[in-house]
Amino acid sequence: MGVDPLENWTGSLFLIALTIAMRVAGVISMALAGVSIRARIESRNHLTLRQVAAIQVGLIGTLGLLLAALHGVEAGLWAAAYWWLGALSSPTDAILYSVDSMSTRGASGLVLERHWRMMGALEATDGMLLFGISTAYIFAILQAYWPLMTRGRSH
Repeated sequence: MGVDPLENWTGSLFLIALTIAMRVAGVISMALAGVSIRARIESRNHLTLRQVAAIQVGLIGTLGLLLAALHGVEAGLWAAAYWWLGALSSPTDAILYSVDSMSTRGASGLVLERHWRMMGALEATDGMLLFGISTAYIFAILQAYWPLMTRGRSH
């Protein structure tokens, strides 16, 4: 099957732009909820260090779960493209390949035909960008909440 390399490239760039936009929208939504949670914590001066730490652990755990679910949706978009284009023969293979590629793990044993390999490489690039956004966000949350852990407490 003759696939135009430029079409393969531009389609992949579209998916990268779409998934990054989704990731940023998700992070902004989570950040807005986090501002509300932080304001509630700050208004309660009677919270102990243990309580604030438990809230933070719950918050980061929830954020991790939401970000992982968002990764799943984003991988699903790539998988749908692979299956729709005929790059992979089944939805199961497509989602496995996509999650494996997006995570840059590359150990599923599934291999794209030569003319689709650029798409797989670009998905791995997208995955690195998406994981970077998630990591930066979690780090920013930890930094934002750290003063709540240390306020009014001796070190």
